[in-house]
Amino acid sequence: MAELVGDRRELRHPPILPRPVRTHRLRAVTVLVDPAIWPWRGRRWAHLVSDASYAELHAFAARLGIPREAFQGDHYDVPTEGRAEAIALGAQAVTGRELITRLHASGLRRRKPRAP
Repeated sequence: MAELVGDRRELRHPPILPRPVRTHRLRAVTVLVDPAIWPWRGRRWAHLVSDASYAELHAFAARLGIPREAFQGDHYDVPTEGRAEAIALGAQAVTGRELITRLHASGLRRRKPRAP
């Protein structure tokens, strides 16, 4: 905004207000779900994993109503309708290959023990 000061014009800016300080950061959910292609008991199942932490995965599974006892070592199995609900809650839909790649890269992949 220009303002007349004496015999000349000066450009005066409105005062700059400080930005609010953020007290927390929003973190994106890193829960992944692959396509429901695995048949079992007449249904199709998908895998639900986290590439950040097991704690995040357990919290997300609890939001879906999946009991902790259903944890499969590094993932939860979810039926087709559970997969849709997971995506609605913020899980990222990925291919099975991407799910395994990201799980390996995170260091959270647990292999099944080999039979003797």
